[in-house]
This record gives sequence, structure tokens and C-alpha cells, in this order.
Amino acid sequence: MGQFLSCGIAKSIFVEKASYTKEEILKKLAKSIDLNIYKEPKENDEIYHLGDLALGRKENFYNIAKRLNGKKYLIRGNHDRWSINTYEKFEFKILKNAPIILEKFKLLLSHTPTPDKQIPEGYINLHGHIHNKSLYDCIEKYNPSMYTITRHINVSCDVTDFTPISIEKLL
Repeated sequence: MGQFLSCGIAKSIFVEKASYTKEEILKKLAKSIDLNIYKEPKENDEIYHLGDLALGRKENFYNIAKRLNGKKYLIRGNHDRWSINTYEKFEFKILKNAPIILEKFKLLLSHTPTPDKQIPEGYINLHGHIHNKSLYDCIEKYNPSMYTITRHINVSCDVTDFTPISIEKLL
């Protein structure tokens, strides 16, 4: 059984608005998802979605969610505003006490970057939320004295091209 990470399946529609028409964005999103997210993980794998899973119309989410493989966990992000029942309908287990520690891998999983002082010694924070930016691109919110790049990895779909990342391969 493998463990995978994903963040923000639906949010890229809003990130790229300025440069594409809505139709072009939806086609690009559908192609990326079809090429990447349905190949991995397999049915017996685990996948941790680090928030912003569902943004927009529920019908669009349903069309994606019903095709996702694996045992699915969700750390809700700032755009995951639907009821827990909506996510549970598609077999997502909501992880309510984020950030979540995966001791086996020495990882801290969260939606937003976690301040260094809240990350256990020897652990790395895997997060989304900041789209395709680095922490220092968001310096007004993530001050380098509190967030060091070596302790954080952004796994947002904007960085991974909608490809779930194998934790084993990441480390």
C-alpha cells in the first residue's frame, strides 16, 4: 500500500483566470486530471488531500470525486466549505485535528504552511494553499524568520500538475 498527497484539485480554475477563457481552463483542468489523478493512487493506496479539494459547483466535484481511487483523507482548506456529509458521500474521511503527523515519514501535513516552531524537530511540513508560489513569494504572510524553506514542501496541484505525489518518492 502506498501513500500519496494531493492538494487543490479544483482551485486552479481561479488561479489562471487572467490568461485563459473559462472554457480553456476547464478543458486544461479536465485533461490534467484525466492524465494524472486517475492513474495513481490505486484502490488499496491512501491519499491525503491537503485542502481546497472542491471549489465551485458540487456537480463538478461529484464528477471528479466519484472517480478518485484509494482510501481518501481530507484536511479541509479555506475553500472546502461544504458539509462533512458531502465529502463523506464520496468516502473522504475528514481529518479534523490538522495539522496531522505521519510519524513513519516524519511529516506534518497541513493545508496552510505551519510555522517552524510548531513543526516537531526532524519533521517536514507538507502543505498546499499557496498555489505555485514559494513561501518567500508570500513574504508578507510567511516571514522567513518563522518559516524556513528547508522545513516546508508545497504540494499544491499548481506545482504537481494535478499529479498525486507518492510520499515514498518525495522523500
